[in-house]
Amino acid sequence: MPRTTLLLKGPISVLAYHCDAGPADRPFAEQHAGFSVSYVRRGSFGCEAHGRRHELVPGSLLIGRPGDEYTCTHDHHLCGDECLAFFLAPETIDELDGRRGVWQTGGVPPLASLTVLGELAQRCADGRADLGLDEVGLALASRFVRELSGRDRPPARPTPVDRRRAVRSALWIEAHAAEPLDLHAMAAECGLSPYHYLRAFAAVLGVTPHQYLLHCRLRQAARLLADDERPVTDVALDVGFADLSNFVRSFGRAAGTSPRGFRRAARGDRKIFQERLAALS
Repeated sequence: MPRTTLLLKGPISVLAYHCDAGPADRPFAEQHAGFSVSYVRRGSFGCEAHGRRHELVPGSLLIGRPGDEYTCTHDHHLCGDECLAFFLAPETIDELDGRRGVWQTGGVPPLASLTVLGELAQRCADGRADLGLDEVGLALASRFVRELSGRDRPPARPTPVDRRRAVRSALWIEAHAAEPLDLHAMAAECGLSPYHYLRAFAAVLGVTPHQYLLHCRLRQAARLLADDERPVTDVALDVGFADLSNFVRSFGRAAGTSPRGFRRAARGDRKIFQERLAALS
């Protein structure tokens, strides 16, 4: 039976699926509960939908539309499969594809432009990328629509209103960075849909909302590490990181040294940054 792990819940929900079914397991009909884009991370399986059969391998996509039936088969793989599935609210689908024409596709073969986003999404799910999992899910769904519909949306050109909203939102994020914020919460505060908000914010400021949120948290962490005596774990929690390992990893990528190493350098230990500069030369 498939095992699922909920990674994110909201207008863009994300689940990790792990299925151990093999050739000996009898296939059965299932029904999509909502609009979804599932990235095949590992293994392979067949999918019969809309009178067609798709063979899905790593890098493929399984596309879901509410109420559509599909049957998965596992004739040629003994080790099961794993998928990262993004479920999107109907109003988000309307923004991406008003005619909803591509959502009865069933399966999509590995395409370079989709695979790279799928792998980026997996890095986000593992906590190894400085983007929001919901942000990458929107990008993957948007790219899927563009690839299959043949309609390439031009880059966002922010209006003066968008510029004011983006700047106001950035200041609001900075003031609330220690709180548990996601794309939906940030977009709602700005009065925009997540999709419009993400496009406008990135077009105006050059970073995504989650990247800016991360920068705010890391900037505040650097201040606390330099000026405060509290333990690194307390600093991580105080600036908004729920997981210490994620904080250490993110801070290390940004600073080139660990939080403790940064603290020592900020208090006069020049050796750490001298070694860092030497590594860059």
